[in-house]
Amino acid sequence: MSALSHDLYCDEIIDRTDALRAAINGADLGATVPTCPDWTLRDLAVHVGGAHRWVSEIVRTRATEMVPLQQVAESRPEGDDPAVLDAWLADGAAETAGLLRAAGPDEKVWSWGWERSTGFWSRRMAHETIVHQADAALTAGAGYEVAPELAADTIEEWLEIIAFVRSTGDKRAAGLTGAGRSIHLHATDVPDAEWLIEFGADGFGWRHAHEKATVSLRGPLTDVMLVFNRRLAADSDRVEVLGDAELLDFWLERTTFG
Repeated sequence: MSALSHDLYCDEIIDRTDALRAAINGADLGATVPTCPDWTLRDLAVHVGGAHRWVSEIVRTRATEMVPLQQVAESRPEGDDPAVLDAWLADGAAETAGLLRAAGPDEKVWSWGWERSTGFWSRRMAHETIVHQADAALTAGAGYEVAPELAADTIEEWLEIIAFVRSTGDKRAAGLTGAGRSIHLHATDVPDAEWLIEFGADGFGWRHAHEKATVSLRGPLTDVMLVFNRRLAADSDRVEVLGDAELLDFWLERTTFG
């Protein structure tokens, strides 16, 4: 369970969507997104807005099973007008945040994850938008900032997702083993923002610790988060990799399902 509040996540859904909208305003919507090369900038925006509306439908109907996307009203904007896309993004984020806020964090609804609740979805949609805002900012050459507590929670949630995906039998994540190896994530600008990921014969675990590891990823918290979410290259001059860089690459290659 996250230490951050349901209402904060709801706020972030709107705030991060606003930042994404600002990043793509006036940009070439046909530009390829470097971190999601199968998508254009418009595809990225439609993905985010479609995810918001899908979750709105899950929450509105208190769904107990997966909702097919074809059952979701206005799952795509009409036409190619950038102004229509912008309004569609804003309306979808506001609707999703409003429904989640009204429901509270404890309503039971379907999810694909380890927790079937509205609280799962407020956190998931906040971080979905945080990470995809980074995609948009990178593509459009816009600035990117995220509050430390949210950057840290993005890392925590991604660790939980990887562990869950591994538990479902995903072949990529199943390879995240190897007793005696470890990865240390160390934010240099935020006290105690450190994680030690330890591999075992049957999987991996993590804890907050400042200890020597097989490989360490050091840098500002936001940049560490972006590398960990595969939005910034590990060889970027904004971070430092100490030790066995191949182990970090091993991890990143096997966590490409998000």
